[in-house]
Amino acid sequence: MIKLPQIDLKDFFYTLPEEKIAQYPLEKREESKLLVYRKGKIQHSIFKDIQHHLPANSLLFFNDTRVIPARLFFQKSTGAVIEVFLLQPEAPAKDINQAMQTKSGCSWHCMVGNLKRWKEEQTLSQTVNYEGRTVQLQASIENREKKIINFSWDHPDMHFVDVIEAFGKIPLPPYIRRQADESDLPRYQTVYSDHAGAVAAPTAGLHFTGDLINQLGENGHLLDYLTLHVGAGTFQPIKEKNVLDHPMHQEQIGVSLENIKNLYDHDERVIAVGTTSMRTLESIYWFGVKLLKEKDRKFHISKLMAYEENENDLPSKKEALQAIISHMNEAKTETVYGETEIMIFPGYQFKICNGLITNYHMPGSTLMLLVAAFIGQDWRKVYQEALEKDYRFLSYGDSSLLLTI
Repeated sequence: MIKLPQIDLKDFFYTLPEEKIAQYPLEKREESKLLVYRKGKIQHSIFKDIQHHLPANSLLFFNDTRVIPARLFFQKSTGAVIEVFLLQPEAPAKDINQAMQTKSGCSWHCMVGNLKRWKEEQTLSQTVNYEGRTVQLQASIENREKKIINFSWDHPDMHFVDVIEAFGKIPLPPYIRRQADESDLPRYQTVYSDHAGAVAAPTAGLHFTGDLINQLGENGHLLDYLTLHVGAGTFQPIKEKNVLDHPMHQEQIGVSLENIKNLYDHDERVIAVGTTSMRTLESIYWFGVKLLKEKDRKFHISKLMAYEENENDLPSKKEALQAIISHMNEAKTETVYGETEIMIFPGYQFKICNGLITNYHMPGSTLMLLVAAFIGQDWRKVYQEALEKDYRFLSYGDSSLLLTI
């Protein structure tokens, strides 16, 4: 491993007044403010005009994960309420896509509120009317220490994705100080969401409408979709003084052969829509490195893998992508699934992305580190400008377009 830089958490804090945190989305997605940063210069716009600020013939990657209603509530006969927050599937499949299609029963690793009031042998149940029929969902503890919860339901034709649609609530981020309401169902979801499995929205995409996406295509930009299922770990604060000691969360990703070929054909102007898309795109490169160096053929990118190789010994982007194309052709597969824990912090050399569309992030977070890695110390100038111009921050807030070309 090469010598890692000392990353002090206090260097990535800024003052975020409570009133700057957006508690509700704008009525119209595309009317949010847009700060455009390009090589040290800043200008202000409206998101619906983003096409005028993108480099010509850009390749934009959208994360098409779909937020699941991951918060389940069960009330005991005593009146106590137990909240079960879905995190990762355990059985019969750990793969989120497969887990969503499970019938009759499954188990998940969860966060559990009021766990001490839930006895080991006690089965909790809840009944709702869903699409004209009565459905009962039951929950029991499989492993208290690991917080593995078993779920079963009485309609074997229902998939788990339908069950949580009937019973669950949208999991708004902890800094939104209110309960989710009906307006959050469509608004805390991108218009292009497709594959269910995220417990947090890829919020950079919340500003796009179908019409705006069509306009981008009509104006010569290539649009592509990949999947990273955003986990609750994205909200986990860094507690360690040296941020490299932070236990980075693992998230499941899925990329297609078409994704890889589009990247291969575009040497420049790759724009990630959101930090989740950027994490996925950069992870793709490192998967190619693994294949070329014959370390193993598993698509798993560890937290610090990107810092384990000498920069001079690394393959080019095209060499890494060609290795993945050959691997997928050999395996006769159109989609490859994997996991990434990649941690991107200042000192990281970006391999794929030239641009990033993103909202404004919590001080001292891993996402703040990623932005700082991408545009350097200018992140402070961008954030100060956004604060002074009364931009709205975090998930339901305004947007930025950050360009290094």
